[in-house]
Amino acid sequence: MLDSETKRHIDNARDILVGKVTDPKSQIDLITIALIYKFMDDMDLEAVDVGGKRSFFVKDLKNLAFSKIMDSKIGAQERMDLYAKVLEKLPFASSIPELFRTIFRDAFLPFRDPQTLTLFLKEIANFSYSNSENLGNAFEYLLSIMGSQGDAGQFRTPRHIIDFIVQVINPKKTESILDPACGTAGFLISAYLHVMKNNKNLSTREIQKFTQGITGYDIDPGMRKLALVNLYLHKFAEPKIFEYDTLTSDEKWNEKFDIIVANPPFMTPKGGIRPHNKFGVQANRSEVLFVDYIAEHLSINGRAGIIVPEGIIFQSSTAYKALRKMLVEENYLWAVVSLPAGVFQPYAGVKTSILFLDRKIAKSKNEILFVKIENDGFDLGAQRRKIEKNDLPNAITELVAFIQGTKPKTNTLIVSKLKLAEDGEYNLTAGRYQEHTGFTNCVYDLVKLGDVAEIISGQSPEGQYYNQNRNGIPFYQGRTEFGDRFLGEPKTWTTKTTKIALKNDILMSVRAPVGPVNVCKFDKICIGRGLAAIRTNEKVLWEYIFYLLKSMEDKIVGTGGAVFDSINRTQIEQIKIPLPPLETQKQIVAEIENKQQAIDNARRTIDLLEREREYFGSSLNGVKYEEVMLEKVCNQITDGTHITPHYTEKGIPFLRVTDITETNGSKKFISETEHKKLIKRCNPQKGNVLLTKNGTIGVAKDIDWDYEFSIFVSLCLLKPKPCISSKYLAIFLNSKDALLQMKGRSKVGTITNLHLVEIKQIKIPLPSLAEQEKIVAQFNEEQEIIEANKKLIEIMKKKIERVMERIT
Repeated sequence: MLDSETKRHIDNARDILVGKVTDPKSQIDLITIALIYKFMDDMDLEAVDVGGKRSFFVKDLKNLAFSKIMDSKIGAQERMDLYAKVLEKLPFASSIPELFRTIFRDAFLPFRDPQTLTLFLKEIANFSYSNSENLGNAFEYLLSIMGSQGDAGQFRTPRHIIDFIVQVINPKKTESILDPACGTAGFLISAYLHVMKNNKNLSTREIQKFTQGITGYDIDPGMRKLALVNLYLHKFAEPKIFEYDTLTSDEKWNEKFDIIVANPPFMTPKGGIRPHNKFGVQANRSEVLFVDYIAEHLSINGRAGIIVPEGIIFQSSTAYKALRKMLVEENYLWAVVSLPAGVFQPYAGVKTSILFLDRKIAKSKNEILFVKIENDGFDLGAQRRKIEKNDLPNAITELVAFIQGTKPKTNTLIVSKLKLAEDGEYNLTAGRYQEHTGFTNCVYDLVKLGDVAEIISGQSPEGQYYNQNRNGIPFYQGRTEFGDRFLGEPKTWTTKTTKIALKNDILMSVRAPVGPVNVCKFDKICIGRGLAAIRTNEKVLWEYIFYLLKSMEDKIVGTGGAVFDSINRTQIEQIKIPLPPLETQKQIVAEIENKQQAIDNARRTIDLLEREREYFGSSLNGVKYEEVMLEKVCNQITDGTHITPHYTEKGIPFLRVTDITETNGSKKFISETEHKKLIKRCNPQKGNVLLTKNGTIGVAKDIDWDYEFSIFVSLCLLKPKPCISSKYLAIFLNSKDALLQMKGRSKVGTITNLHLVEIKQIKIPLPSLAEQEKIVAQFNEEQEIIEANKKLIEIMKKKIERVMERIT
């Protein structure tokens, strides 16, 4: 694991460069070159310390060693001149091994500021080759900053996805390993660490033999350089990374490997690809050719894990079908794992899957396993924050169970190869073969939804016909416009109608996400591509179908789309449902409606109380008060530190806006020493109030806990005078009356900022302490009612679930 000190020095080095070098990849190149330069000197010094001799900086390079040019007697300009000489000479120095000459080839300094270079090299001086394990982690962190090379269809594969694939493949110390599009060698490093973890007593000779069997290809010389450094920092004596065009060169065609792992480029260049004629599948799409290459270069008992775009899974063009047919019929493919669309955020929202190939397993099975990953341990937003939900460990269990002949369970589907071949498409979309029903022990007959309802697929009119002036009819596009049961009020109208939904039609979201349902409460609306209308016939009550589909929302599965899952009209028609007699349907609906009415009443109570509390004036009816500025009722109004502290894995809590608004589960900590420095200026204590002032403004929190903590600049600390209750102050600051003042005083730029001088001028009603206590007591009483109604809603929802369970 990367320690905080090493991470800090990397961040500092980048911060120094960023004013001169804006491109992240160029920053990484500069840091990489400087690190290797420093490490060669470290190794020379280590050799001298044990009685040996220098091997790198000798003869005419002797005075160009890192320790020499960092001598304090040397001025900044002279240091820059010497460093330029280093970059000029090292690629051609005979005393430098080929690996290092390759790394220094084409290296140059893109700026001429001696002071910047000196500051930068001083940060590099904090690294030492003796701590090589941590340096490997540090370099991985450095590479993670580089992000996307999107123009080439390359996206950095998240480490936890790489490790998942490697764990399933389970490479052994005697097996050869290839990544034919290796990038920065993330897959190769993961495979190496996996084997080392499972073989802790390997000798140096055994390790060297194992690493000699690890190979990477990449077409990009810059990527090759980064991969070489990455492997070198993970103790590879002679990394085997080749600059090689896997798809058009054939000089390595006859090489076979026991393990192949890859996340190949998804994008085909505009000029196309001109592959040689040795490929089994004739194609000019890079993703098709890479999968074909991997399959054909596995040894007889070889195994592979490949990340592929969804085109491989379902596209119907000739090359895609031919590839899928080859994988299935020639016994390569044994499992398909569907990943959520946000895995590659923030670089791309592309939908991907993992193909697992193993000729031994595939020959022994007549079926293929499909596994769906809904959560990978991180949210699917741009920041990819860590969450508790993680399907990957269970997916590994299910994949292993399938290999061992045990029937998998959760989020899996087993499909026979004959079924895949039926229409000649060999489509690898699990939802295509999923029977949308969980009614295994149903007491009623199961029928297809299409037998009791007409399914109408939405179609969006051209944008020129949309308006917000209520011209035409309401237009609805998708899930975001749903209410609890009925559609929300329309925001868009259209003067051109395409597909129509009528009153009491059930609307299903058919893409991003698949499955949620709602009811049309208007006489007529136009529906877009994100919706389908379900219009029931005389055999069923629409209310029954609505509640039934609502109970099935998480079981309705779509097919893979290019970016997100979707479900089509035919698939909706195939959904199987239990069909009780009409009289029984009426009884079920009546029973549910009684409970739903209790839910609706509870929601109305919550909405009423929360609306009342938004406007603080209603709490002051009949109460005498004076209006004063906030600074008059506080002993101190300040904010937290303006400098990002050095975070630690544990220690004193360090709170930011997200910790107050509860939008982020990531908690930060700082050392006690740094905390003691920060509280000299800003010391939050029980009975004070915190107020968010940057980004999200106007969220207040009464400090009702005893533990010590520090705060960031984005939080304001208010220390109330005896004339005002901290709880009363927090209640007021959370009201709309206060928020309107804050918004009016805030500065809107890249992020919204509320400055301390403006916070001090906020006007606050100040009744007597006795009246404040009454208002706080009333607030608490209302909060108890709100919580009780929330609990009632959950109880009634469970009762409705039990009603639906009786049907099945």
